[in-house]
Amino acid sequence: MKFGPSRWTSYWLTALLAATLAASSFAKQVSVHDPVMAKEGDTFYLFSTGPGITFYHSTDLVHWKPGGRVFADEPTWAKQVSPKFNGHLWAPDIQRHDGKYYLYYSVSAFGLNTSAIGVTVNRTLNPASPDYRWEDQGIVVRSVPYRDLWNAIDPNIVVGDDGVAWMAFGSFWGGLKLVKLAPSWTAVAEPQEWHTLAKRERSYLIDDAKAGTAEIEGPFIFHKGDYYYLFVSWDKCCLGKDSTYKMVVGRSRVLTGPYVDKTGRDMAAGGGSLLLAGNSDWAGVGHNSTYTFDGKDYLVFHAYENADHGLQKLKIAELTWDQDQWPVVDPAVLKNYHSVLER
Repeated sequence: MKFGPSRWTSYWLTALLAATLAASSFAKQVSVHDPVMAKEGDTFYLFSTGPGITFYHSTDLVHWKPGGRVFADEPTWAKQVSPKFNGHLWAPDIQRHDGKYYLYYSVSAFGLNTSAIGVTVNRTLNPASPDYRWEDQGIVVRSVPYRDLWNAIDPNIVVGDDGVAWMAFGSFWGGLKLVKLAPSWTAVAEPQEWHTLAKRERSYLIDDAKAGTAEIEGPFIFHKGDYYYLFVSWDKCCLGKDSTYKMVVGRSRVLTGPYVDKTGRDMAAGGGSLLLAGNSDWAGVGHNSTYTFDGKDYLVFHAYENADHGLQKLKIAELTWDQDQWPVVDPAVLKNYHSVLER
């Protein structure tokens, strides 16, 4: 088909307008990886993987304004731990303890366990407050190739009924770990106490310094009723439309496990009951966090939108519970929840 000059100009302008409108529609959503949240006063704060850890704030869980970044520069120790670190701090977790907010984060490089989890502390999450100042506390735990068959990324802090804090973490390798924290919440407790929470099969033929194919990461433990629930992500993230991410869950009456799925299979032996997977519109979903706000339980995660070239988007779903006390998420949330990015 051949167009004359005027017809070609009209066609080009129409196509450009359509593309601009589509891009505008996509741009209005919040694009995040590994989202976590906290609420201070009537404001929700959302933190995610990004340069210096990116954060947003909202009063309704739908309309979000950018807040900037937590670290103006990378942590001073980052390159010593991970020479290939590129400035992106991964998979934060935000917790309130002893009148302060503790923001845990990961320093690493893709596919390597030259990694460490650090923590920075602030009295408030409100950047307008005179008390707003992040103070880095340094490394909490570190993984070293050929020394550790685990990866020190993706932290989540959970407090037991006795008030003792534990850190769940990990990705690929020998699975997800749980370690007791010192009362300061900035170091591992001594004597050390470690547990394996969940793992998938890994061939002994794989070089111990390589991630391999045991695709599991992003633990988050949520206490509800009679159980501690362990949410994890299986399969591949970060591949846009080729992502295969999905969320699975198990539970235990004891914080340290064992965590079992609906069939009774131990998650440390490959168990896990599917909570939510992708579909034809959303390639993959995962790396969730879970909260109770104002009497409702929420699942917060990211999903890769096929219509926007696989770009990751924020999703927030109400979490309900069936008669056997297992969590339930309505898959319609992938279609129905759309964040709004405000400038």
